[in-house]
Amino acid sequence: MNRCRAHVAAMGVSLLALVTAGAVVLAASPSAAQVVTLGSGHPARPHHPSPSHFTKGRVTNPWFPLHPGARYTYRGTDHKAHTRDVMIATYRTRVVDGVTCRVVFDRVWSNGRLSERTRDFYAQTKGGTVWYFGERRATLDRHGHVKSREGSFTSGVNGAEAGVFMKAHPRVGPSYYQEFYRHHALDVFTVLRRGAHVNVPLMNTHHALLTKETTALEPGVVDHKYYVRDIGSVRELTVKGGSESLWLVGLTHMPRH
Repeated sequence: MNRCRAHVAAMGVSLLALVTAGAVVLAASPSAAQVVTLGSGHPARPHHPSPSHFTKGRVTNPWFPLHPGARYTYRGTDHKAHTRDVMIATYRTRVVDGVTCRVVFDRVWSNGRLSERTRDFYAQTKGGTVWYFGERRATLDRHGHVKSREGSFTSGVNGAEAGVFMKAHPRVGPSYYQEFYRHHALDVFTVLRRGAHVNVPLMNTHHALLTKETTALEPGVVDHKYYVRDIGSVRELTVKGGSESLWLVGLTHMPRH
């Protein structure tokens, strides 16, 4: 599930307010499955609360808000390819493992060609923690045909478990599985810093949340992600084991049809 403005001097007027008002905020100008042994250094296997502890599809955590109609556009690079990633928090919900989740569409283009499409399922507890309940992922060949669905999982199916995607009050130190499907989906995140500096086309702020993501499926790869309150993910880059980089360049609102 990992996808790697002018200066905003006063964050009091948030992009969220512009998005929900229907305004457009545009930018200037960026495996195969394997057998895995989980050692003692990994966090405990996740077990999500009962469905009664969750909201009915509302995800309002300030570090990862999914307001229906929000459309995030990212640009970046993956080795020598230029990438574009569009993530849409849809108006749709889906019940996964007994929990009503917000459906998110995510599409990735590489050098202008659609290379991946995903449906992600997120839900939030009444206390504010966001859980990730699965993804339906497809990577495409140059003709648009599905060549792999590796990485797809659904909480409650074949031993897969939902994972913690963002705590209600994230703090430095603890690690959590964002997803748990042995041999297929094992992303782990750790908060490294609060008050981190991030500079992307839409903003320049010293109040970001910096996280580290790793997976036992690719033990040599480390990704960093930056989150900004009331917006969500604004920057992603591979700092070890790769050269992927992604940054937020546009945030718009799509009205309900």
